[in-house]
Amino acid sequence: MTNKIKSGLACIILILVSFVALFLGRYSIAPLEVISTIVGRLNGVVDQSFNATVIWDIRIPRVILNVLVGFGLSISGAALQGIFKNNLVSPDILGVSSGAGFGAAFALLVFPKSNNILLIAAFVMGLVSMFLSYIISKVKLEDTTLSLVLSGVIVGSFFNALISFIKLVADTESVLPAITYWLMASFVGSSYDKVILASIPIIIGSLVILLFRWRINILSLGDEEAESLGVNPKKTRIILIIATTLVASGSVMVAGIIGWVGMLIPNMSREIVGADNRYLLIFSGIMGAIFLVLVDLLARTLTSAEIPIGILTAILGTPIFIYVFGKRGVK
Repeated sequence: MTNKIKSGLACIILILVSFVALFLGRYSIAPLEVISTIVGRLNGVVDQSFNATVIWDIRIPRVILNVLVGFGLSISGAALQGIFKNNLVSPDILGVSSGAGFGAAFALLVFPKSNNILLIAAFVMGLVSMFLSYIISKVKLEDTTLSLVLSGVIVGSFFNALISFIKLVADTESVLPAITYWLMASFVGSSYDKVILASIPIIIGSLVILLFRWRINILSLGDEEAESLGVNPKKTRIILIIATTLVASGSVMVAGIIGWVGMLIPNMSREIVGADNRYLLIFSGIMGAIFLVLVDLLARTLTSAEIPIGILTAILGTPIFIYVFGKRGVK
């Protein structure tokens, strides 16, 4: 089976699980009613029923966000693994998640009732963390990927400390629970406004990554080989790191810090389609979208109270990663 066929099958599975997510939940809706409601709306029929409101105003934007965030985290993780030539790399390697988490926590502390400021602060601080990591890596005369990774660790630790300080001074009755819940990640409160906000950086960053997918293959050969083939490795890495940061920041700002997806899904996908980034990137994105739709469905159906999705991705991701690691090993 060719990789194109595998990607096509993955797209079909994504459509199916997305449809299932529209009628399953704590409030179930018959599949035929979901179909008739969607078809009716597309034909211009305005349905003001409760079920139509649940489908169009709650579940459809939520599923779209599941797909966007899952695709974004997975494709950025796969790209970064190719850039750094290490399968343990994830989108938060440059402290992006920690920076976005600090931005959100600060916004919740200072502007607890403004959701728009929270989203903007999370996105901006995600970008700031990446630029700080890059600037700090230039302190050393050696311009290596290792210095950039270590800079990311430094920046991530710094922002984690700031998050802890904000949690220390936050009001324990209202602000602290909100910060804690946001950091655990959730798709509660999904809306079309969030879909639009998230889609802009995720789509732009993903397109840049896909346009550079063959250059990621060349980077894996080493800098000398890349230069001999006419590719500037430093410039290419900078462009790709900015693109992956856009995608990761856009994902984190609307859902919170979701672990494992950006590291686990590319490794699983590599088992299916191989290491060629021409196929791996897009396949990882589709698989990440499928995974997050399914995990979010579990988050809102397993118990009467919705489980933060960050908890479920960690619980499910650990044994799956152990299996992948044990089967093939991770370099």
